[in-house]
Amino acid sequence: MTDMSKKKVKKKKVARPPWDDYFLGVAELISKRSTCLRRRVGAVIVKERRILSTGYNGAPAGLPHCDEVGCIRMEKKIPAGERHELCRGLHAEQNAIIQAALYGVSIKEAIIYATHHPCSVCAKMIINAGLRRVVIAKGYPDKMASKMLKEAGISVDKIKIK
Repeated sequence: MTDMSKKKVKKKKVARPPWDDYFLGVAELISKRSTCLRRRVGAVIVKERRILSTGYNGAPAGLPHCDEVGCIRMEKKIPAGERHELCRGLHAEQNAIIQAALYGVSIKEAIIYATHHPCSVCAKMIINAGLRRVVIAKGYPDKMASKMLKEAGISVDKIKIK
């Protein structure tokens, strides 16, 4: 044996973020693709620590985005959490769920990470898509969404990214 093999090599521990922080960070990065003039939101759907689908808020594929044609909700001064039907864009959570469906990826029992709390429309989609947990960084003024997710037994965890 050589002197080198007798010595124990001290391994340096690399600092890594917890999984929730990691995936919320990915959602934050995804939000940078958003074309919404009011709030840039990103979402990522994860199962067994693997990314299944992502989405950000913006107009349907191939249609002009709000940053090109303007925002009706801003023009009419509609408060956040109200009159979603007037928005030409899809929400990040909706786009992530739709992308999974489009490509045949099951998201049942998965976790959705989003930069903001889902609205009531997204909450209904999350419930029916079979997602089991929602992790968010920021709130959103929609009490109905919170109530419905709670009734469905879906936990919503708000965390601060470290």
